[in-house]
Amino acid sequence: MPPARSGTDDEPGGAITAAAEQVSDRAIAAAAARLIDLSHSIHAEPELAFEETRSVAKTIAPLAERGFEIETGVADLPTAFRASYGSGPLTVGICAEYDALPEIGHACGHNIIAASSVGAALGLAEVADALGLTVLVLGTPAEESGGGKVLMLERGVFDDVAMAMMVHPGPFDIVGAHSLAMADLSIVFHGREAHASAAPEEGRNAGDAVTIAQVALGLLRQHLQPGQQLHGIVGNGGVAPNIVPGRAELLYYLRAVDSASLDDLMRRAFDCFAAGALATGCTHEIRTVAPTYTELTPDPALLCAYREHIVDLGRVPIAPELERQRPLGSTDMGNVTNVIPGIHPVIGIDAGGAVTHQPGFAEASVNASADRAVTDGAFALARTAITVARDEVHRDRLLQRLVQRQEDIR
Repeated sequence: MPPARSGTDDEPGGAITAAAEQVSDRAIAAAAARLIDLSHSIHAEPELAFEETRSVAKTIAPLAERGFEIETGVADLPTAFRASYGSGPLTVGICAEYDALPEIGHACGHNIIAASSVGAALGLAEVADALGLTVLVLGTPAEESGGGKVLMLERGVFDDVAMAMMVHPGPFDIVGAHSLAMADLSIVFHGREAHASAAPEEGRNAGDAVTIAQVALGLLRQHLQPGQQLHGIVGNGGVAPNIVPGRAELLYYLRAVDSASLDDLMRRAFDCFAAGALATGCTHEIRTVAPTYTELTPDPALLCAYREHIVDLGRVPIAPELERQRPLGSTDMGNVTNVIPGIHPVIGIDAGGAVTHQPGFAEASVNASADRAVTDGAFALARTAITVARDEVHRDRLLQRLVQRQEDIR
């Protein structure tokens, strides 16, 4: 149980707020063992994008037991869900991620995200009526590849959400976490097969087109704008050494500090792909594998409240002026925060020097510091929602933005 904060009715976050926090904290503390078990259980059975059936069932179970209304298969996504409690006008959306990475499992710690989101929701359920809240857990599949939140956002699942929150584990605490806009691309080159020895002149080598495109991309790197990145793999380069490859594929991520910069990078990278096709007499096609992710734009008021509470829990986040120096990759939560006031802070775990998407981070995602991150994340998210719900200025701002967004949708 974290230390309670004190206050008076005359102060921001006064006695009523402090009392609500204590009620929420007690509920989270009472559920701590269950939350840690949930984190470990999801970790033990990693599931890939849009296949997270066991993880969804595990995540829903404690919410259903508490009386949350559960709706599964939302947005025509079998592993997406909404779990709601209360009927207040201010709907607090807490995003739960639970997909894993190929081969290295939960090396991004989504098991921690799911458990901390459930914990925050259980805490807020205890004060929902008193604070005029609807507590909503959004099960969001396929963050690693597939853009579950983007699809859910486009299909109306977030339409009633006034604020959206989650915490993501990392090697250290970052309140105003910064992410990059990202395009997930497949580039397929089509040539013509031929015997590589008996009749090579009859072939048009799609594998060579891949090579030329990658050389062009490598030369482009010198001239990229700050914050632009590109990285990829050969998904398919041919079938046998004695057959001129008639088909080859590149899988690439393009990233940039914002959507405008990403558009510029895509234009230049597309020229590199076209160069590979032109030089080899091949054709090519470019396909977007998953929805394009936009950069995170966290809400300042929510950030301020979260920072206060995470510090109260004894954590030391990096200084705000250093936050943009440590982008955490890309996330579909960026798309959510571009539409809805929200936050996506990073909560630190002791990973022994490992970073996300390394096997060592997967191992660390169930150690003692990861277990603490589950509960600290739940405490901080719940307290942040309580702070905003009790602040008339911020509450009204969130509700007014929601009304305007709903009018725009109509």
